[in-house]
Amino acid sequence: MYGISVAAELMNLAPQTLRVYEARGLIEPSRTSGGTRRYSDDDLGRIQRIGELLAGGLNLAGIKLVLEMEVENQRLRSELGEAQRRLERYEDS
Repeated sequence: MYGISVAAELMNLAPQTLRVYEARGLIEPSRTSGGTRRYSDDDLGRIQRIGELLAGGLNLAGIKLVLEMEVENQRLRSELGEAQRRLERYEDS
């Protein structure tokens, strides 16, 4: 877990940029009991993905939609995989 200053430095961004991403609903860092933001490696990966999408010409609203669709796509793939495993077990019995 990284504080905002460390996360911003690792991602070569200003801390304010991370605050904007959070305000726009693009990232959701965890918080300590005192309210300090803590960024995980998953958060850093998501921030990197945001940077890739920005470089591709998307604005933050478009990026939010893409990220939501990517999460939904992963959820659906997981459900499909589970359904396929159940079908295989059924066919084997």
